[in-house]
Amino acid sequence: MAKKGNRVQVILECTEQKESGVPGMSRYITTKNKKNTPERMERRKYNPYLKRVTVHREIK
Repeated sequence: MAKKGNRVQVILECTEQKESGVPGMSRYITTKNKKNTPERMERRKYNPYLKRVTVHREIK
């Protein structure tokens, strides 16, 4: 049975960790309203591997 509404689950992945070469990958799961924000989401979240706050971008 499908959910009603426009909210979908999205995965946010760290953009800075790939360039740094540190092993592991910081990811967060959140929800967004696809009607209000059709573009990809960007949030500043804590990365435990780099031990600082970095930009996390939505992945498909």
